[in-house]
Amino acid sequence: MSLVKAVITGITVFSATNIDDLVILTLFFSQVNTTFRRRHIVMGQYLGFTALVIASLPGFFGGLVIPQYWIGRLGLVPITIGLSLLLNPEKNLVEEEELEQSDSLFRSFLSPQIYSVSAITFANGGDNISIYVPLFASSNIESFLIILIVFFLLLGVWCYITYKLSRRRVIADIITRYGNTLVPFVLIGLGVFIVLESEALHPLALIASFLCLIGLIRINRRRSPEIQKNEVGK
Repeated sequence: MSLVKAVITGITVFSATNIDDLVILTLFFSQVNTTFRRRHIVMGQYLGFTALVIASLPGFFGGLVIPQYWIGRLGLVPITIGLSLLLNPEKNLVEEEELEQSDSLFRSFLSPQIYSVSAITFANGGDNISIYVPLFASSNIESFLIILIVFFLLLGVWCYITYKLSRRRVIADIITRYGNTLVPFVLIGLGVFIVLESEALHPLALIASFLCLIGLIRINRRRSPEIQKNEVGK
């Protein structure tokens, strides 16, 4: 595969397999606040996409791919986050105020916001693996590296475009007005689509998981004030 062909292939494949991320990233950037920052989104996106590439590497080395249903079960992550936001609207994506006290890259990399974004990115890109595996398998080492470089460069472009979209007055006004209401439903819908599309869970098992997650979130919501009171008492 020639250099030009590898670049064109990388651009085409990335655009075709990550077009839906434009909507999700725009919603993410619209939710930026003091505890959920732009760097969390960018780092989480790169971490999740890197995991997708690693999961696709068996195609390049001629091995087996990770079973689709295991990836599909990660759809429970956006469902959990969406339910948490829906049932606890007064809370941010993550509640750790300690993150505001440090801007170090190392501390940021340990933040749960990043892993939430990366898990959603990985789960949403589960179908990408079925495309990346044969693409990598048909590439030599030079074209493989070029395609990877194109992928990661375009990932940055995706983040930049969606960040700018979230700051456009018309789009920002719509997102500001309806974003907080829509985000939980978008995440839940995304998770349900991932789980059902990958056949990771039977619909009845998915409903049961829904109910269990709602119960756990409500229990955690009730326990939080008690924990805070105990900490104040100490």
